[in-house]
Amino acid sequence: MLGNWNLQLEKMYDKMVEWRRYMHQYPELSNQEYKTAKMIASILSEYGIEKKTNVGGMGIVGFIKGALPGKTIALRADFDALPIQDEKDVPYKSKVDGVMHACGHDGHTATLLAVGKVLQENRDQLAGNVVLLFQHAEEGGGGARKMIADNCLEGIDAVFANHLWSLIPTGTISYTKGYTTAAGDGFEIKINGKGGHGSSPHDTIDSIAVAGQLINQLQYIVSRRVHPQKTAVITIGSIHAGEASNVIADSAILKGTVRTYEKEVQQLVEEAMHDAIKGICLSSKADYEFNYFHGVAGVYNHPHETEIFANTIKASLSEVKLEEVPALLVSEDFAHYLEEKPGMLFFTGAGNEALGAVYPHHHPKFDFDEKVMLNAGKAMLAIIHYYLVENALEIIEPFNSVK
Repeated sequence: MLGNWNLQLEKMYDKMVEWRRYMHQYPELSNQEYKTAKMIASILSEYGIEKKTNVGGMGIVGFIKGALPGKTIALRADFDALPIQDEKDVPYKSKVDGVMHACGHDGHTATLLAVGKVLQENRDQLAGNVVLLFQHAEEGGGGARKMIADNCLEGIDAVFANHLWSLIPTGTISYTKGYTTAAGDGFEIKINGKGGHGSSPHDTIDSIAVAGQLINQLQYIVSRRVHPQKTAVITIGSIHAGEASNVIADSAILKGTVRTYEKEVQQLVEEAMHDAIKGICLSSKADYEFNYFHGVAGVYNHPHETEIFANTIKASLSEVKLEEVPALLVSEDFAHYLEEKPGMLFFTGAGNEALGAVYPHHHPKFDFDEKVMLNAGKAMLAIIHYYLVENALEIIEPFNSVK
């Protein structure tokens, strides 16, 4: 049965490429995905898939009802683009100035549309239901939270997602038990000193000098406050202070990001940053403003569902190499679905040097090997086959949200 599903998916390949390339040429930023959402809705209607539009904004939810009662499994794809100029020399290069799909979301959506068609055509074989989550605004736009708030997870027993990954070679699928991506937070620190002439530092409170001390102290948090077997990153990506070479700046603004996995480490870092800023500014007689912005949580792959995924892929996709890999420090808002429901996120290798698909995500020349959409799609079909055909009567273990 699964073999027939895979053959049907393979026949969809040209259509998958067509969809992906259309989205790549006409990308839309987070919370502005009007044409993309309309396209997705139109395709679902064409295939007779029941849908709900404008979920949490631009989100779309498709419903495939099996012939028999059973569990409800959700599959998620995102479809927003990034404010990056496309620098690739390909026929499907972005036609929207300053906007491109630089993270594979176009491939995620094309894959899930094809998977949805195959499952809709075989719904008489399903003991249970499939929910297709087409999510807008993944790139910092709060799409997951907005869709969840609009009840997109109602009645769902487990949720899975794929992410195409250009830094993993084609022919590989990777996964991680437990945390697989990090929480991504941001911060802004403003140091308020007292400006003056560069020749008279004793009459000033040098905000740049204070900032220099602070930069070193913040790294001390990672090396000496965080447990050596835990993970934390504090990166200052922006510093703005002063205009003239002979003037001591009265203020300095530092902006950056914090990456952590466990919530207790996240809390420790935030508190330690506040302590460091307060202490250094107090000793320097400077004032400060500290704003810490909580972003997306870390993706936590639930053990039971991750084991099911690994065993299922090993048994059903002999053409791919399955690898268990260390966690990444990038962020993915799929994390918020997994705070509500059991499930997991896997990565499908999409790098291919012969095609020039070697650039990292969010790079102006980012691209991926389109053939791997079949690998991702087959993995999703295998998950559904496991739950709604092979083990339709299996009881999903009680869910405990990640704290």
